[in-house]
Amino acid sequence: MLSTTVNTKFRGIRTEVLSRTTTPDSTKPVDIRVAINKFNCWYGPHRALRDITMDVYAKQVTSIIGPSGCGKSTFLRSLNRMNDVIPTFRMEGEIIIDGQNIIAPDIDVVALRRNVGMVFQQPNPFPKSILDNIAYGLKINGLVHSSSERQSRIEEALRQAAIWEEVKDRLHKNALSMSGGEQQRLCIARALAVRPQILLMDEPASALDPISTAKIEDLIFQLKKKYTIVIVTHNMQQAARVSDYTAFFLQGELVEFGPTDMIFTNPRDKRTEDYITGRFG
Repeated sequence: MLSTTVNTKFRGIRTEVLSRTTTPDSTKPVDIRVAINKFNCWYGPHRALRDITMDVYAKQVTSIIGPSGCGKSTFLRSLNRMNDVIPTFRMEGEIIIDGQNIIAPDIDVVALRRNVGMVFQQPNPFPKSILDNIAYGLKINGLVHSSSERQSRIEEALRQAAIWEEVKDRLHKNALSMSGGEQQRLCIARALAVRPQILLMDEPASALDPISTAKIEDLIFQLKKKYTIVIVTHNMQQAARVSDYTAFFLQGELVEFGPTDMIFTNPRDKRTEDYITGRFG
């Protein structure tokens, strides 16, 4: 159990976790959506991640926490091969999705990224209309074959991202005119439009105000009914609020992984306790 010296700020995290209503039910079987086994990666000679082994469960939210530079974002981007654009990056081990090791050289990376969507820290809408932002992925992937189907998929994505009612009367307005929180939900809708099975979120609310952050967190609760979500966050209160499972990374290693309530209230590793109680990081 956490030390009685935990400061006031982190007592709040414990209270938040203990009051959650989304704690995983250990009596129910949970399907493994992504199986990571002895995953290692390097930037040139620098080893960024070392022997990462963990599972990501279907229709659950898994948060990745840890101090800056511990490999959180590198790990997240490895799940859809976004690190491939870095010439010095290399990896080995296994990341199994749908029975395939996605780090194999013959993997169809385009198909992988359709199946594993990504939302970045800073909202990055295209300098196009709201409608064209959502339609872009549908068009380049050849996913719709009629105007009516296109319109239906656009509305579906915007509704899933809980922004349809706000934008339905201004779909032809430039997306850059939207507020930061609206832009981030638009980017989520853009990712959802191609109907991925897994959604990756890299600090999706860190650049937003508290009201917009709350909307994103509420949205995550809704989305996990259909999608498997992996989120990187520096905000431990946020991890406590939105996630079912938490992984703690430190210096490129996975220190501890388990149900969020266990990680925050009864960690097995002293380093985990030290981090979540604010002794470092």
